[in-house]
Amino acid sequence: MFCHITENWRGRPLTSLEVIVNSIANTTTASVLSINSERDESAYTTGIKVSDEELSAVCFTKNKFHGDWNYKISPNLK
Repeated sequence: MFCHITENWRGRPLTSLEVIVNSIANTTTASVLSINSERDESAYTTGIKVSDEELSAVCFTKNKFHGDWNYKISPNLK
């Protein structure tokens, strides 16, 4: 959906968070898919470290095209 979002705000100055959120929320596609967005003012903890063991437990499949960038994360059914 990112390509549709960026196409929707092309040429508009992204002057505030509200402009960005509204541009995302007003994005639709030709097949009538729509996107919901809202401002999230929650506080999130930063600096959390993920161990190699935790990361190796993530079930992901690399895409054939640029698998280092494109991948699918699936539920770990172990």
